Amino acid sequence: MKLKFYMLFLTTFLSLPLIIAQDAVPDNWFNLDAAESGVQGVSAEKLYGSLLKNRTGERVIVAVIDSGVDAEHEDLKDVMWVNAGEVPNNGIDDDKNGYVDDVHGWNFIGGKNGNIDKDNLEITRLYRKFHAKYKDATLTSLSDKDKKEYAQYKKMEKIIEDKRKSASEQLAQMESTKMLVMEALDMVDEALDGKAITNENINAIEPGGNRSLVIGKNIISDALSKGENFESIDAIKKDFDGQLGDAIKYYDTQANYQYNPDFDPRSSIVGDNYADQNERIYGNNDVEGPDAFHGTHVAGIIAAVRNNETGMNGVADNVQIMSVRAVPDGDERDKDVANAIRYAVDNGASIINMSFGKGYSWNKKIVDDAVRYAEKHDVLLVHAAGNSSENTDISDNFPNDTYEKKKFFGKKQARNWIEVGALSWKGGEDAAAGFSNYGKTNVDLFAPGVAIYSTIPDDNYGEAQGTSMASPVVAGVAAILRSYFPTLSARQVKEILMETVVPLNQKVNKPGKSGELVPFSNLSVSGGTINALKAAEKAAKVKGKRKKSRLKKGARSGSGSSKKKPVAAA
Repeated sequence: MKLKFYMLFLTTFLSLPLIIAQDAVPDNWFNLDAAESGVQGVSAEKLYGSLLKNRTGERVIVAVIDSGVDAEHEDLKDVMWVNAGEVPNNGIDDDKNGYVDDVHGWNFIGGKNGNIDKDNLEITRLYRKFHAKYKDATLTSLSDKDKKEYAQYKKMEKIIEDKRKSASEQLAQMESTKMLVMEALDMVDEALDGKAITNENINAIEPGGNRSLVIGKNIISDALSKGENFESIDAIKKDFDGQLGDAIKYYDTQANYQYNPDFDPRSSIVGDNYADQNERIYGNNDVEGPDAFHGTHVAGIIAAVRNNETGMNGVADNVQIMSVRAVPDGDERDKDVANAIRYAVDNGASIINMSFGKGYSWNKKIVDDAVRYAEKHDVLLVHAAGNSSENTDISDNFPNDTYEKKKFFGKKQARNWIEVGALSWKGGEDAAAGFSNYGKTNVDLFAPGVAIYSTIPDDNYGEAQGTSMASPVVAGVAAILRSYFPTLSARQVKEILMETVVPLNQKVNKPGKSGELVPFSNLSVSGGTINALKAAEKAAKVKGKRKKSRLKKGARSGSGSSKKKPVAAA
Protein backbone atom coordinates (compact mmCIF):
# COMPACT_ATOMS: atom_id res chain seq x y z
CA MET A 1 0.00 0.00 0.00
CA LYS A 2 1.33 3.42 -0.97
CA LEU A 3 1.26 6.30 1.50
CA LYS A 4 1.18 9.33 -0.73
CA PHE A 5 -2.58 9.75 -0.34
CA TYR A 6 -2.16 10.39 3.41
CA MET A 7 0.28 13.21 2.80
CA LEU A 8 -1.95 14.60 0.07
CA PHE A 9 -4.78 14.77 2.58
CA LEU A 10 -2.54 16.45 5.15
CA THR A 11 -1.35 18.97 2.59
CA THR A 12 -4.92 19.85 1.64
CA PHE A 13 -6.34 20.06 5.14
CA LEU A 14 -3.40 20.84 7.41
CA SER A 15 -0.82 22.69 5.26
CA LEU A 16 1.93 20.09 5.66
CA PRO A 17 4.61 19.18 3.07
CA LEU A 18 3.65 16.84 0.26
CA ILE A 19 5.66 13.62 0.16
CA ILE A 20 5.24 11.60 -3.03
CA ALA A 21 6.81 8.23 -3.79
CA GLN A 22 9.49 7.99 -6.48
CA ASP A 23 8.49 6.96 -9.99
CA ALA A 24 9.74 3.56 -11.15
CA VAL A 25 13.49 3.30 -11.58
CA PRO A 26 15.75 0.20 -11.67
CA ASP A 27 17.13 -0.62 -8.22
CA ASN A 28 20.64 -0.77 -9.65
CA TRP A 29 20.37 2.33 -11.86
CA PHE A 30 23.53 3.87 -10.44
CA ASN A 31 25.57 0.97 -11.86
CA LEU A 32 24.00 1.07 -15.33
CA ASP A 33 25.15 2.57 -18.61
CA ALA A 34 23.18 5.48 -20.08
CA ALA A 35 23.23 4.17 -23.66
CA GLU A 36 21.94 0.76 -22.59
CA SER A 37 19.45 1.75 -19.90
CA GLY A 38 18.42 5.35 -20.49
CA VAL A 39 19.54 6.39 -16.98
CA GLN A 40 22.85 8.13 -16.31
CA GLY A 41 24.54 5.51 -14.15
CA VAL A 42 28.30 5.05 -13.88
CA SER A 43 28.56 2.13 -16.37
CA ALA A 44 30.02 -0.19 -13.73
CA GLU A 45 28.17 -3.27 -14.99
CA LYS A 46 29.32 -2.57 -18.54
CA LEU A 47 32.90 -2.14 -17.29
CA TYR A 48 32.89 -5.53 -15.54
CA GLY A 49 31.50 -7.17 -18.66
CA SER A 50 34.10 -5.68 -20.98
CA LEU A 51 37.47 -4.20 -19.97
CA LEU A 52 37.66 -5.99 -16.60
CA LYS A 53 36.26 -9.29 -17.78
CA ASN A 54 38.45 -12.20 -16.62
CA ARG A 55 40.81 -9.78 -14.84
CA THR A 56 41.66 -9.94 -11.16
CA GLY A 57 42.21 -6.87 -9.03
CA GLU A 58 44.00 -6.32 -5.72
CA ARG A 59 42.23 -5.89 -2.41
CA VAL A 60 41.43 -2.28 -1.50
CA ILE A 61 40.43 -1.10 1.98
CA VAL A 62 37.79 1.62 1.97
CA ALA A 63 37.09 3.30 5.29
CA VAL A 64 33.54 4.49 5.89
CA ILE A 65 33.52 7.32 8.43
CA ASP A 66 29.85 7.42 9.31
CA SER A 67 27.12 6.55 11.81
CA GLY A 68 28.20 2.91 11.93
CA VAL A 69 27.95 -0.20 9.74
CA ASP A 70 26.07 -3.44 10.38
CA ALA A 71 29.06 -5.75 10.06
CA GLU A 72 26.87 -8.87 10.15
CA HIS A 73 24.64 -7.86 7.22
CA GLU A 74 24.24 -10.73 4.77
CA ASP A 75 25.56 -8.62 1.86
CA LEU A 76 28.44 -7.00 3.80
CA LYS A 77 29.81 -9.53 6.29
CA ASP A 78 32.14 -11.06 3.71
CA VAL A 79 33.60 -7.70 2.71
CA MET A 80 34.19 -6.25 6.17
CA TRP A 81 37.77 -5.40 7.00
CA VAL A 82 39.18 -7.66 9.69
CA ASN A 83 42.20 -6.55 11.68
CA ALA A 84 44.18 -9.78 11.74
CA GLY A 85 46.45 -8.30 14.39
CA GLU A 86 43.64 -8.47 16.94
CA VAL A 87 42.23 -11.46 18.79
CA PRO A 88 38.50 -10.65 18.94
CA ASN A 89 36.98 -9.80 22.30
CA ASN A 90 39.90 -10.71 24.53
CA GLY A 91 40.04 -7.22 26.02
CA ILE A 92 43.68 -6.80 24.92
CA ASP A 93 45.21 -4.40 22.43
CA ASP A 94 46.99 -7.24 20.62
CA ASP A 95 48.42 -5.13 17.78
CA LYS A 96 49.32 -2.32 20.20
CA ASN A 97 47.81 0.42 18.04
CA GLY A 98 46.07 1.93 21.06
CA TYR A 99 42.61 0.52 20.30
CA VAL A 100 41.37 -2.57 22.11
CA ASP A 101 39.65 -5.25 19.99
CA ASP A 102 39.33 -3.02 16.92
CA VAL A 103 38.39 -5.96 14.72
CA HIS A 104 36.30 -4.14 12.08
CA GLY A 105 37.34 -0.57 12.87
CA TRP A 106 36.73 1.85 15.74
CA ASN A 107 34.04 4.02 17.33
CA PHE A 108 35.11 7.51 18.37
CA ILE A 109 31.68 8.45 19.71
CA GLY A 110 31.34 5.69 22.25
CA GLY A 111 32.91 4.70 25.55
CA LYS A 112 32.48 2.58 28.67
CA ASN A 113 28.97 3.92 29.13
CA GLY A 114 27.67 3.07 25.66
CA ASN A 115 27.35 5.13 22.49
CA ILE A 116 26.25 8.59 21.47
CA ASP A 117 23.16 8.53 19.30
CA LYS A 118 21.94 12.14 19.21
CA ASP A 119 24.13 15.21 19.56
CA ASN A 120 23.98 18.97 19.00
CA LEU A 121 24.62 20.73 15.75
CA GLU A 122 27.97 22.51 15.75
CA ILE A 123 26.29 25.93 15.92
CA THR A 124 24.71 24.89 19.23
CA ARG A 125 28.03 23.73 20.67
CA LEU A 126 29.72 26.96 19.61
CA TYR A 127 26.87 28.99 21.10
CA ARG A 128 27.23 27.11 24.40
CA LYS A 129 30.95 27.86 24.41
CA PHE A 130 30.40 31.58 23.70
CA HIS A 131 27.49 31.79 26.13
CA ALA A 132 29.74 30.86 29.04
CA LYS A 133 32.00 33.75 28.06
CA TYR A 134 29.51 36.43 27.00
CA LYS A 135 26.22 35.78 28.84
CA ASP A 136 26.80 38.73 31.20
CA ALA A 137 28.87 40.87 28.81
CA THR A 138 28.02 44.30 27.44
CA LEU A 139 29.46 45.86 24.31
CA THR A 140 31.14 48.67 26.25
CA SER A 141 33.10 46.16 28.33
CA LEU A 142 34.57 44.28 25.36
CA SER A 143 37.74 44.72 23.32
CA ASP A 144 37.45 45.21 19.56
CA LYS A 145 38.46 41.59 19.01
CA ASP A 146 35.86 40.31 21.48
CA LYS A 147 33.19 42.53 19.96
CA LYS A 148 33.43 40.58 16.70
CA GLU A 149 33.12 37.29 18.56
CA TYR A 150 30.24 38.68 20.62
CA ALA A 151 28.41 39.69 17.44
CA GLN A 152 28.86 36.14 16.13
CA TYR A 153 27.52 34.79 19.45
CA LYS A 154 24.37 36.93 19.25
CA LYS A 155 23.80 35.87 15.65
CA MET A 156 24.05 32.22 16.66
CA GLU A 157 21.70 32.83 19.58
CA LYS A 158 19.03 34.20 17.24
CA ILE A 159 19.38 31.29 14.80
CA ILE A 160 19.15 28.70 17.56
CA GLU A 161 16.14 30.32 19.22
CA ASP A 162 14.29 30.61 15.90
CA LYS A 163 15.11 27.07 14.78
CA ARG A 164 14.17 25.54 18.10
CA LYS A 165 10.91 27.46 18.28
CA SER A 166 9.97 26.45 14.74
CA ALA A 167 10.83 22.79 15.37
CA SER A 168 8.80 22.78 18.61
CA GLU A 169 5.79 24.23 16.82
CA GLN A 170 6.08 21.71 13.98
CA LEU A 171 6.43 18.89 16.49
CA ALA A 172 3.29 19.98 18.32
CA GLN A 173 1.41 20.20 15.01
CA MET A 174 2.55 16.75 13.93
CA GLU A 175 1.54 15.18 17.22
CA SER A 176 -1.83 16.92 17.06
CA THR A 177 -2.28 15.71 13.48
CA LYS A 178 -1.47 12.17 14.46
CA MET A 179 -4.04 12.24 17.24
CA LEU A 180 -6.67 13.76 14.93
CA VAL A 181 -6.17 11.23 12.11
CA MET A 182 -5.99 8.20 14.39
CA GLU A 183 -9.24 9.27 16.08
CA ALA A 184 -10.85 9.79 12.66
CA LEU A 185 -9.81 6.35 11.42
CA ASP A 186 -11.03 4.72 14.65
CA MET A 187 -14.44 6.31 14.11
CA VAL A 188 -14.63 5.00 10.55
CA ASP A 189 -13.66 1.56 11.81
CA GLU A 190 -16.44 1.68 14.39
CA ALA A 191 -18.95 2.90 11.78
CA LEU A 192 -18.03 0.12 9.36
CA ASP A 193 -18.66 -2.44 12.10
CA GLY A 194 -16.67 -5.18 10.36
CA LYS A 195 -17.77 -4.38 6.81
CA ALA A 196 -15.23 -4.31 3.96
CA ILE A 197 -13.48 -1.05 3.09
CA THR A 198 -15.25 -0.24 -0.17
CA ASN A 199 -16.57 2.96 -1.76
CA GLU A 200 -20.12 1.77 -1.22
CA ASN A 201 -19.64 1.10 2.49
CA ILE A 202 -17.65 4.31 3.10
CA ASN A 203 -20.24 6.45 1.30
CA ALA A 204 -23.02 4.84 3.34
CA ILE A 205 -21.55 6.20 6.58
CA GLU A 206 -23.56 9.15 7.88
CA PRO A 207 -21.20 11.49 9.78
CA GLY A 208 -24.03 13.46 11.37
CA GLY A 209 -21.89 16.57 11.75
CA ASN A 210 -19.02 14.67 13.42
CA ARG A 211 -15.85 16.40 12.14
CA SER A 212 -13.59 13.44 12.92
CA LEU A 213 -15.81 11.06 11.00
CA VAL A 214 -15.86 13.46 8.04
CA ILE A 215 -12.05 13.57 8.04
CA GLY A 216 -11.80 9.77 8.24
CA LYS A 217 -14.23 9.32 5.36
CA ASN A 218 -12.30 11.86 3.24
CA ILE A 219 -8.96 10.14 3.86
CA ILE A 220 -10.22 6.72 2.82
CA SER A 221 -12.44 7.93 -0.04
CA ASP A 222 -9.53 9.83 -1.55
CA ALA A 223 -7.32 6.75 -1.34
CA LEU A 224 -9.92 4.46 -2.84
CA SER A 225 -10.37 6.86 -5.76
CA LYS A 226 -6.67 6.42 -6.51
CA GLY A 227 -6.93 2.63 -6.67
CA GLU A 228 -5.66 1.80 -3.18
CA ASN A 229 -6.81 -1.40 -1.50
CA PHE A 230 -6.95 -2.00 2.25
CA GLU A 231 -7.30 -5.10 4.35
CA SER A 232 -8.22 -3.23 7.54
CA ILE A 233 -8.29 0.16 9.22
CA ASP A 234 -5.47 -1.06 11.51
CA ALA A 235 -3.24 -1.54 8.46
CA ILE A 236 -3.96 2.04 7.36
CA LYS A 237 -3.17 3.34 10.85
CA LYS A 238 0.08 1.40 10.98
CA ASP A 239 1.35 2.78 7.68
CA PHE A 240 0.25 6.30 8.52
CA ASP A 241 1.92 6.09 11.92
CA GLY A 242 5.16 4.93 10.29
CA GLN A 243 5.35 7.79 7.85
CA LEU A 244 4.22 10.53 10.22
CA GLY A 245 6.50 9.03 12.88
CA ASP A 246 9.53 9.94 10.76
CA ALA A 247 8.42 13.57 10.68
CA ILE A 248 7.77 13.60 14.43
CA LYS A 249 11.21 12.12 15.07
CA TYR A 250 12.81 14.76 12.81
CA TYR A 251 11.29 17.73 14.63
CA ASP A 252 11.76 16.14 18.06
CA THR A 253 15.46 15.70 17.34
CA GLN A 254 15.81 19.33 16.28
CA ALA A 255 13.91 20.78 19.23
CA ASN A 256 15.25 18.60 22.03
CA TYR A 257 18.76 17.68 20.90
CA GLN A 258 20.27 19.46 17.91
CA TYR A 259 19.27 23.02 18.88
CA ASN A 260 19.11 22.45 22.64
CA PRO A 261 22.10 24.14 24.37
CA ASP A 262 21.33 22.28 27.60
CA PHE A 263 21.87 18.90 25.96
CA ASP A 264 25.47 17.65 25.85
CA PRO A 265 26.02 13.86 25.93
CA ARG A 266 29.78 13.91 25.43
CA SER A 267 31.22 13.82 28.93
CA SER A 268 28.85 11.19 30.33
CA ILE A 269 29.30 8.74 27.43
CA VAL A 270 32.63 9.14 25.66
CA GLY A 271 34.57 10.29 28.70
CA ASP A 272 37.45 11.89 26.79
CA ASN A 273 39.03 15.22 27.66
CA TYR A 274 37.25 17.26 25.02
CA ALA A 275 39.38 20.29 25.79
CA ASP A 276 42.37 18.28 24.56
CA GLN A 277 41.74 18.33 20.82
CA ASN A 278 44.90 16.30 20.16
CA GLU A 279 43.80 13.36 22.31
CA ARG A 280 43.53 10.23 20.18
CA ILE A 281 42.92 7.16 22.33
CA TYR A 282 39.28 7.03 23.41
CA GLY A 283 36.04 5.38 22.29
CA ASN A 284 35.07 1.72 21.95
CA ASN A 285 35.00 -1.00 19.30
CA ASP A 286 31.24 -0.96 18.59
CA VAL A 287 31.40 -0.06 14.90
CA GLU A 288 27.63 -0.43 14.43
CA GLY A 289 26.28 1.84 17.15
CA PRO A 290 22.61 2.50 17.97
CA ASP A 291 21.50 3.52 14.45
CA ALA A 292 23.58 2.20 11.55
CA PHE A 293 21.07 2.91 8.77
CA HIS A 294 23.13 5.65 7.10
CA GLY A 295 26.54 3.99 7.33
CA THR A 296 25.23 0.58 6.28
CA HIS A 297 23.53 2.12 3.25
CA VAL A 298 26.76 3.89 2.30
CA ALA A 299 28.84 0.72 2.74
CA GLY A 300 26.52 -1.28 0.49
CA ILE A 301 26.76 1.25 -2.32
CA ILE A 302 30.53 0.93 -2.25
CA ALA A 303 30.99 -2.78 -1.81
CA ALA A 304 27.93 -5.00 -1.23
CA VAL A 305 28.97 -8.43 -2.51
CA ARG A 306 28.54 -8.52 -6.26
CA ASN A 307 26.65 -11.25 -8.14
CA ASN A 308 25.83 -13.35 -5.08
CA GLU A 309 22.11 -13.41 -5.90
CA THR A 310 21.49 -11.55 -2.66
CA GLY A 311 20.21 -8.01 -2.27
CA MET A 312 22.14 -5.73 -4.58
CA ASN A 313 25.56 -5.16 -6.15
CA GLY A 314 27.97 -2.60 -4.82
CA VAL A 315 29.98 -0.53 -7.28
CA ALA A 316 33.31 -2.18 -6.49
CA ASP A 317 34.58 -5.69 -5.98
CA ASN A 318 37.85 -6.54 -4.21
CA VAL A 319 36.94 -4.12 -1.42
CA GLN A 320 37.00 -4.43 2.33
CA ILE A 321 34.94 -1.99 4.37
CA MET A 322 36.50 -0.50 7.50
CA SER A 323 33.84 1.07 9.72
CA VAL A 324 34.96 4.13 11.67
CA ARG A 325 32.08 5.54 13.68
CA ALA A 326 32.26 9.33 14.19
CA VAL A 327 28.90 10.71 12.99
CA PRO A 328 25.95 10.98 15.42
CA ASP A 329 22.39 12.12 14.77
CA GLY A 330 23.59 15.71 14.78
CA ASP A 331 26.84 17.28 13.64
CA GLU A 332 30.08 15.33 13.77
CA ARG A 333 32.87 16.80 15.91
CA ASP A 334 36.15 17.89 14.35
CA LYS A 335 38.21 16.02 16.95
CA ASP A 336 36.47 12.75 16.05
CA VAL A 337 36.70 13.33 12.30
CA ALA A 338 40.44 14.05 12.53
CA ASN A 339 41.02 10.92 14.60
CA ALA A 340 38.84 8.83 12.30
CA ILE A 341 40.88 9.90 9.27
CA ARG A 342 44.16 9.13 11.05
CA TYR A 343 42.89 5.76 12.26
CA ALA A 344 41.85 4.78 8.73
CA VAL A 345 45.18 5.89 7.26
CA ASP A 346 47.22 4.07 9.92
CA ASN A 347 45.29 0.86 9.42
CA GLY A 348 45.68 0.54 5.68
CA ALA A 349 42.76 2.34 4.05
CA SER A 350 43.56 3.75 0.63
CA ILE A 351 40.16 5.47 0.21
CA ILE A 352 38.04 7.16 2.87
CA ASN A 353 34.37 7.95 2.27
CA MET A 354 32.97 10.89 4.26
CA SER A 355 29.21 11.31 3.81
CA PHE A 356 28.72 14.08 6.34
CA GLY A 357 29.10 17.82 6.66
CA LYS A 358 28.08 20.95 8.55
CA GLY A 359 27.93 24.73 8.27
CA TYR A 360 30.22 25.55 11.21
CA SER A 361 33.59 24.23 12.36
CA TRP A 362 34.93 23.97 15.92
CA ASN A 363 38.56 23.30 15.06
CA LYS A 364 39.29 23.23 11.34
CA LYS A 365 43.03 23.05 11.93
CA ILE A 366 42.99 19.54 13.40
CA VAL A 367 40.91 18.28 10.48
CA ASP A 368 43.24 20.02 8.01
CA ASP A 369 46.21 18.35 9.67
CA ALA A 370 44.52 14.94 9.32
CA VAL A 371 43.76 15.64 5.65
CA ARG A 372 47.43 16.51 5.11
CA TYR A 373 48.34 13.27 6.88
CA ALA A 374 46.11 11.32 4.49
CA GLU A 375 47.61 13.13 1.49
CA LYS A 376 51.13 12.37 2.69
CA HIS A 377 50.21 8.67 2.88
CA ASP A 378 48.52 8.60 -0.54
CA VAL A 379 44.96 8.16 0.72
CA LEU A 380 42.04 9.50 -1.34
CA LEU A 381 39.27 11.35 0.52
CA VAL A 382 35.78 11.37 -1.01
CA HIS A 383 33.31 13.80 0.54
CA ALA A 384 29.59 14.53 0.11
CA ALA A 385 28.93 18.14 -0.92
CA GLY A 386 25.79 18.47 1.24
CA ASN A 387 22.04 18.63 0.80
CA SER A 388 21.13 22.29 1.36
CA SER A 389 20.75 23.34 -2.31
CA GLU A 390 23.50 25.88 -1.68
CA ASN A 391 26.43 27.20 -3.68
CA THR A 392 29.39 26.15 -1.54
CA ASP A 393 31.60 28.62 -3.37
CA ILE A 394 29.69 31.13 -1.24
CA SER A 395 28.27 29.17 1.73
CA ASP A 396 30.47 27.44 4.29
CA ASN A 397 30.51 23.65 4.25
CA PHE A 398 32.85 21.69 6.52
CA PRO A 399 35.04 19.72 6.24
CA ASN A 400 36.49 20.83 2.92
CA ASP A 401 39.66 20.69 0.85
CA THR A 402 40.75 24.28 1.48
CA TYR A 403 43.32 24.52 4.23
CA GLU A 404 42.76 27.25 6.79
CA LYS A 405 46.45 28.07 6.86
CA LYS A 406 48.94 27.54 4.07
CA LYS A 407 52.08 25.69 5.10
CA PHE A 408 55.51 26.91 4.02
CA PHE A 409 55.91 25.91 0.36
CA GLY A 410 52.63 24.03 0.73
CA LYS A 411 49.43 23.97 -1.25
CA LYS A 412 46.25 25.75 -0.22
CA GLN A 413 44.02 22.91 -1.44
CA ALA A 414 44.25 19.21 -0.69
CA ARG A 415 44.99 17.33 -3.91
CA ASN A 416 43.66 14.02 -2.55
CA TRP A 417 40.08 15.28 -2.05
CA ILE A 418 36.99 14.79 -4.24
CA GLU A 419 33.83 16.77 -3.47
CA VAL A 420 30.67 15.14 -4.82
CA GLY A 421 27.27 16.54 -5.83
CA ALA A 422 24.16 14.40 -6.40
CA LEU A 423 22.71 13.43 -9.78
CA SER A 424 19.10 12.38 -10.34
CA TRP A 425 18.11 9.46 -12.56
CA LYS A 426 15.45 11.62 -14.19
CA GLY A 427 17.83 13.42 -16.55
CA GLY A 428 16.95 16.44 -18.67
CA GLU A 429 16.25 19.61 -16.72
CA ASP A 430 15.97 17.51 -13.54
CA ALA A 431 19.43 15.94 -13.89
CA ALA A 432 20.85 17.72 -10.85
CA ALA A 433 19.18 16.59 -7.61
CA GLY A 434 17.12 19.48 -6.27
CA PHE A 435 18.64 19.15 -2.80
CA SER A 436 22.29 18.97 -3.87
CA ASN A 437 24.88 21.58 -3.01
CA TYR A 438 26.93 22.75 -5.96
CA GLY A 439 29.85 25.03 -6.81
CA LYS A 440 31.93 25.81 -9.86
CA THR A 441 35.01 25.96 -7.63
CA ASN A 442 34.27 23.73 -4.63
CA VAL A 443 32.30 20.77 -6.04
CA ASP A 444 34.37 18.51 -8.29
CA LEU A 445 31.81 16.30 -10.03
CA PHE A 446 28.37 14.75 -9.75
CA ALA A 447 27.33 11.12 -9.21
CA PRO A 448 24.03 9.23 -8.80
CA GLY A 449 22.40 10.19 -5.51
CA VAL A 450 18.60 9.89 -5.91
CA ALA A 451 16.55 6.72 -5.25
CA ILE A 452 19.65 4.67 -4.44
CA TYR A 453 18.84 1.12 -3.35
CA SER A 454 21.29 -0.40 -0.88
CA THR A 455 21.83 -2.36 2.30
CA ILE A 456 20.26 -1.29 5.60
CA PRO A 457 20.61 -2.98 9.03
CA ASP A 458 19.32 -6.43 9.92
CA ASP A 459 19.71 -7.94 6.43
CA ASN A 460 17.30 -5.45 4.91
CA TYR A 461 17.46 -3.19 1.85
CA GLY A 462 15.95 0.16 1.00
CA GLU A 463 16.19 3.43 -0.90
CA ALA A 464 17.77 6.64 0.32
CA GLN A 465 18.92 9.79 -1.39
CA GLY A 466 21.40 12.57 -0.81
CA THR A 467 24.95 13.55 -1.64
CA SER A 468 25.61 10.99 1.13
CA MET A 469 24.70 8.36 -1.46
CA ALA A 470 26.55 10.04 -4.35
CA SER A 471 29.84 10.12 -2.44
CA PRO A 472 30.11 6.32 -1.98
CA VAL A 473 29.32 5.83 -5.66
CA VAL A 474 32.48 7.83 -6.38
CA ALA A 475 34.39 6.00 -3.64
CA GLY A 476 33.36 2.73 -5.31
CA VAL A 477 34.57 3.83 -8.74
CA ALA A 478 37.83 5.06 -7.18
CA ALA A 479 38.20 1.65 -5.51
CA ILE A 480 37.89 -0.06 -8.90
CA LEU A 481 40.78 2.03 -10.19
CA ARG A 482 42.94 1.43 -7.12
CA SER A 483 42.18 -2.29 -7.32
CA TYR A 484 42.74 -2.99 -11.03
CA PHE A 485 45.38 -0.30 -11.58
CA PRO A 486 47.21 -0.42 -8.23
CA THR A 487 50.19 1.68 -9.28
CA LEU A 488 48.00 4.78 -9.55
CA SER A 489 48.43 7.35 -6.80
CA ALA A 490 45.49 9.01 -5.05
CA ARG A 491 46.14 12.22 -7.01
CA GLN A 492 46.20 10.30 -10.28
CA VAL A 493 42.91 8.60 -9.45
CA LYS A 494 41.30 11.99 -8.81
CA GLU A 495 42.74 13.41 -12.04
CA ILE A 496 41.44 10.45 -14.06
CA LEU A 497 37.98 10.64 -12.53
CA MET A 498 37.80 14.37 -13.25
CA GLU A 499 39.08 14.06 -16.82
CA THR A 500 36.70 11.25 -17.79
CA VAL A 501 33.37 12.60 -16.55
CA VAL A 502 30.42 12.50 -18.92
CA PRO A 503 29.68 16.18 -19.63
CA LEU A 504 26.03 17.14 -19.56
CA ASN A 505 25.87 19.88 -22.18
CA GLN A 506 22.46 21.15 -21.22
CA LYS A 507 20.63 23.47 -18.90
CA VAL A 508 19.17 22.06 -15.69
CA ASN A 509 17.08 23.31 -12.84
CA LYS A 510 19.35 25.02 -10.37
CA PRO A 511 19.16 23.07 -7.08
CA GLY A 512 16.68 24.66 -4.71
CA LYS A 513 13.35 26.30 -5.44
CA SER A 514 14.41 29.20 -7.63
CA GLY A 515 13.00 27.73 -10.87
CA GLU A 516 16.11 29.02 -12.64
CA LEU A 517 17.69 27.07 -15.49
CA VAL A 518 21.51 27.05 -15.50
CA PRO A 519 24.15 25.17 -17.51
CA PHE A 520 24.99 21.91 -15.74
CA SER A 521 28.64 22.76 -16.39
CA ASN A 522 28.30 25.66 -13.92
CA LEU A 523 27.52 23.37 -11.00
CA SER A 524 30.95 21.78 -10.61
CA VAL A 525 34.60 22.02 -11.58
CA SER A 526 34.38 19.20 -14.13
CA GLY A 527 30.89 19.99 -15.38
CA GLY A 528 30.02 16.33 -15.60
CA THR A 529 29.10 13.07 -13.90
CA ILE A 530 31.44 10.22 -13.05
CA ASN A 531 31.80 7.22 -15.37
CA ALA A 532 33.63 4.05 -14.34
CA LEU A 533 34.10 2.68 -17.86
CA LYS A 534 35.69 5.84 -19.23
CA ALA A 535 37.84 6.17 -16.12
CA ALA A 536 39.13 2.60 -16.38
CA GLU A 537 39.87 2.99 -20.09
CA LYS A 538 42.02 6.01 -19.32
CA ALA A 539 43.61 4.40 -16.26
CA ALA A 540 44.79 1.52 -18.43
CA LYS A 541 46.91 4.00 -20.40
CA VAL A 542 48.41 5.93 -17.47
CA LYS A 543 51.75 5.12 -15.89
CA GLY A 544 51.25 4.88 -12.16
CA LYS A 545 53.19 6.92 -9.62
CA ARG A 546 52.14 5.19 -6.44
CA LYS A 547 54.81 4.36 -3.90
CA LYS A 548 55.25 0.87 -2.48
CA SER A 549 52.70 -0.56 -0.08
CA ARG A 550 52.45 1.24 3.24
CA LEU A 551 50.96 -1.70 5.12
CA LYS A 552 52.00 -1.12 8.74
CA LYS A 553 52.59 -3.26 11.74
CA GLY A 554 49.27 -3.83 13.45
CA ALA A 555 47.27 -2.92 10.34
CA ARG A 556 47.10 -6.36 8.82
CA SER A 557 43.71 -7.33 7.51
CA GLY A 558 41.79 -10.37 6.44
CA SER A 559 38.31 -10.99 5.07
CA GLY A 560 35.02 -11.99 6.54
CA SER A 561 33.22 -11.15 9.77
CA SER A 562 34.28 -12.12 13.26
CA LYS A 563 30.62 -12.68 14.25
CA LYS A 564 31.43 -11.56 17.79
CA LYS A 565 29.67 -8.92 19.85
CA PRO A 566 31.63 -5.71 20.48
CA VAL A 567 33.37 -5.15 23.78
CA ALA A 568 33.84 -1.65 25.16
CA ALA A 569 37.41 -0.44 25.41
CA ALA A 570 38.90 0.68 28.66
